[in-house]
This record gives sequence, structure tokens and C-alpha cells, in this order.
Amino acid sequence: QVQLVESGGGLVQPGGSLRLSCAASGILFRIFTMGWYRQAPGKQRELVADITSGGSTNYADSVKGRFTISRDNAKNMVYLQMSSLKSEDKAVYYCNTLKVYSGSYVPASGSWGQGTQVTVSS
Repeated sequence: QVQLVESGGGLVQPGGSLRLSCAASGILFRIFTMGWYRQAPGKQRELVADITSGGSTNYADSVKGRFTISRDNAKNMVYLQMSSLKSEDKAVYYCNTLKVYSGSYVPASGSWGQGTQVTVSS
């Protein structure tokens, strides 16, 4: 039911910035906690940031202080502002709705978007 479309990725130099966008449809967006995941080659998918319907945020230690998640409920959009990018941030980034399972957030929708590629290279 849920449709998720990520955009905004691209090539950026180390230390640079990118803003990723996620458009959600098919859900009552404003009531859902949303998250950004990333998956690098050979690595597990990692939840890097989440934001509740009320705007509370959490970040993985690897991105804390560099990434900012935000949302616009009127537009059914969630964003990830990334700064001070490192080569380790290279990955495909995905958004998803989140639910709690055993005390942690997990993806709520099995319908993933295509993701958006972030490449950090000089």
C-alpha cells in the first residue's frame, strides 16, 4: 500500500553536503514515525535516523552531529540533510515507515522504494 520514492542522492566530495528527500503516499503520513536507512556494499542495512510524528529525532552514532532528519507533514515528505560527508557514508539510502519490535525500530513496510545513491569521493 505504501509508496516511497527517494531522491536527492549524487556525487559529493568529502566534507560536502547533500539533502535527500522521501515522498510517501498511500499512508496517513503524519501519524507515522519515519526513518532513513542506508546500505553499503557488503554491509547490513543500517537505520541512520528516525523522526516521530511529533518531531522527536534519533541518530545512529555514525552520523550523529552530521545528519539532520526532518519532515513536512503537509507535503508527506521526509528529508535527510547530510553534511561533513565521509567516504564511509557512501551507500544507497532508503526511507521507510517504522514500527517498534522488541524495543527497537524496524521497517513497517515491506514495500521499499528504489533508494537513492550517495557517493562520496574526491
